[in-house]
Amino acid sequence: MAQNGITAAGSPGLPEPVQVQEVRHTKIFIGNEWHTSQSGKTFPSFNPATGERMCDVEEADQEDVDRAVEAAKAAQQRGSVWRRMDGSSRGRLLHRLADLMERDRRLLATLETQDTGKPFLQSYYIDLEGSIKTLRYFAGWADKIHGKSLPVDESYVCLTKHEPVGVCGAIIPWNFPLLMFTWKIAPALSCGNTVVIKPAEQTPLTALHVGSLIKEAEFPPGVVNIVPGFGPTAGAAIANHKDINKVAFTGSTEVGQLIKEAAAKSNLKRVTLELGGKNPCIVFADCDLTMAVEEIQKGAFYNQGQCCTAASRVFVEESIHQEFVRRSIENAKKIVIGDPLDPQTTHGPQIDRGQFDKIMELIKSGIKEGAQLEYGGAAVTDKSLFIQPTIFSGVKDHMRIAKEEIFGPLQCIFSFQSQQEAIDRANNSQYGLVSAVFTTSMDKALSVSAALETGTVWINCYNALHAQTPFGGYKMSGNGRELGEYALADYTEVKTVTIKLSAPV
Repeated sequence: MAQNGITAAGSPGLPEPVQVQEVRHTKIFIGNEWHTSQSGKTFPSFNPATGERMCDVEEADQEDVDRAVEAAKAAQQRGSVWRRMDGSSRGRLLHRLADLMERDRRLLATLETQDTGKPFLQSYYIDLEGSIKTLRYFAGWADKIHGKSLPVDESYVCLTKHEPVGVCGAIIPWNFPLLMFTWKIAPALSCGNTVVIKPAEQTPLTALHVGSLIKEAEFPPGVVNIVPGFGPTAGAAIANHKDINKVAFTGSTEVGQLIKEAAAKSNLKRVTLELGGKNPCIVFADCDLTMAVEEIQKGAFYNQGQCCTAASRVFVEESIHQEFVRRSIENAKKIVIGDPLDPQTTHGPQIDRGQFDKIMELIKSGIKEGAQLEYGGAAVTDKSLFIQPTIFSGVKDHMRIAKEEIFGPLQCIFSFQSQQEAIDRANNSQYGLVSAVFTTSMDKALSVSAALETGTVWINCYNALHAQTPFGGYKMSGNGRELGEYALADYTEVKTVTIKLSAPV
């Protein structure tokens, strides 16, 4: 059923969700064992598609984080099983974890869908596939991280070593829980570190299930510790902890600033941040228009727009602007809103009432400030968290929907006349995460990509993310890079060893 309905039918030949009668893993995972919280507190986990309370999860706070850090420190100590393990053995453990995730792929995809509301097939084919590939990619790096021999004065021999940073904290968001979990632990473990990781309070279930797989894979106790809880308590405890040597965070720019401040005031721990975006797409008149419309709408509406990479500012050359808007509307009509577990569904609910209300308020602001509402703009039903894919045209740079990160299914379409105008307006943002260029001219694509102030530029594609390619932002979209060889630098300390020779060579 199309835009205004809720689907309920299955499709043959596709992977099917698992019937989850009871969520098995709801406790804090420390030292390869399951623990109740020191405070005795729990918090509920809800299915955003139905409002159903799926389970109660143990709520970690300062004391639980302290215990997790102690376990991670013990596992990281010189002489420990993990510290003595060579790179090949660490790689084998990461591959074994990937194998177990392959085995439990349908269950993990089901839990991810029930916890986030994203369509099951997206969880299965994109989130699980990306998570498994990330583990395997960094498993391959584990025995290839090495130093150099450096030419210096002939009286000396100088070499460098790459050593683990130590205990790494990680705080991950609710929009891609499992994918962000693997993005954080895989490079850290590949380099020989230990990890204390906090999943988002809205979506802790797949992280906790992977905790059981980490134990089954026979990682030494304390190498990975999972502390479900809230940002102001468990998250703040990680950011402020003096025995954590590095923090990796994915989430809002505002929280990223708090984490960086806490890191500076505690022990000057390393910080890598993957933060917000207000991502520009530039669509030139010579592009493949059908492909551009399809790719940009994937960027705008994928995961209900709840992506830091969302294509939220679309600059279209004036001569094709009207046709681009028309085709975008026709394309949006094909989106199927419904039960996320139904394989026909391509658009699920927003994560919770707070996010829903924020998006609806921004839609109202767009109308009030004079943008043209071309499609959508309303909730599907009065009580649900489903919002129609929404398209605005005639958007001006000063409007809130043009400046603020929306994190919802809004596509904002602008028009431009010259290439330089498009570049200047695209760069006129505090963010610099990703951008895209659509043109058949490679000269134009390369010159525009060189001028765009973003960490990633996609040419004639969107959301093309791979484990091998670095990902991160300019400006207030963050510091450091995730994925690829570049990610490894943030998880090792470089030690210089200089040896004086008894006689010149």
